[in-house]
Amino acid sequence: MKDFAGKIAVITGGGTGMGRELARQLVAEGCNVAMCDVSAEAMAETKRLCEVEKLPQGLRITTHIADVSIEDQLTRFRDELAEQQATDRIHLLFNNAGIGGGGSMFTNTREQWERTFNICWGGVYLGVRTFLPMLMKADEGHIVNTSSVNGFWASVGLGVAHTAYSAAKFAVKGFSEALMTDLRLNAPHIKCSVVMPGHIGTSIVSNSRKIQSGTESELLSANELLSARVRLKAMGVDTEAMSDDDVQKIALDRARAFRDEAPTTAAQAAKIILDGVKADRWRILVGDDAHTLDERVRQTPEQAYTPEFYQRFTEEVGWRLG
Repeated sequence: MKDFAGKIAVITGGGTGMGRELARQLVAEGCNVAMCDVSAEAMAETKRLCEVEKLPQGLRITTHIADVSIEDQLTRFRDELAEQQATDRIHLLFNNAGIGGGGSMFTNTREQWERTFNICWGGVYLGVRTFLPMLMKADEGHIVNTSSVNGFWASVGLGVAHTAYSAAKFAVKGFSEALMTDLRLNAPHIKCSVVMPGHIGTSIVSNSRKIQSGTESELLSANELLSARVRLKAMGVDTEAMSDDDVQKIALDRARAFRDEAPTTAAQAAKIILDGVKADRWRILVGDDAHTLDERVRQTPEQAYTPEFYQRFTEEVGWRLG
């Protein structure tokens, strides 16, 4: 798909981060966009940013509230899209929505763990299930599933459990690779790409806290404070004399740093993804850190979870892992 003008794109998680930047860049190329998110306010800001420049006549940007882990809500999104975009087909499906949290089978609740897994994996599966009939009706289509470097390297550091997100992203990667053959056999006009970003400057850390807690607060809950103290202690930080406010400040500072000090911005990531779609690349690594990590894991897979591997990699790319 060399040109997005006149096409119709679906973007999940369009309210912030890479989803927002995908929407902005697609609209700038003349693509109609239908996005979903759990935050109406965030999507309204995305739409406003898309409309800063005068839109081509007839171009449509629609916003829809939907939790991608709930099939009925995605079905409603699809039906609203068909009505508001006046179409029975789409050309692009970006299964982009995701959250973190619930990393440990021991210190997090089952509800937290499954919330992360059901959004990061279930949202991709249900997204394809829901929108595949509309892709089938188009003359050409492309499915873009967001995995992560955590889809081939299941860690963010020796001191942090990361099972829910990593398991989900491995599932997305495997599903996408298998789906390519399924599409080739049954719908050869539809392509599929799997996206594996490294550290991208988004608000996923703070957004994940809000979604996991069901509030608009970015502050850690009492249980999360306890978990944070355990992680800090494992990293060699003396937390005995630290107040809860001190721990909260560290958490907020890390969320800000994750967004503002990333080696790749969300806008840069979106451009890499869209360029990858145009080039018909099925495997899209995003960021120099993603390329480096992919190379290192392939070279020495047996060493990928050793302290020595962590040290060499983090020194090379500048990551500050837990």
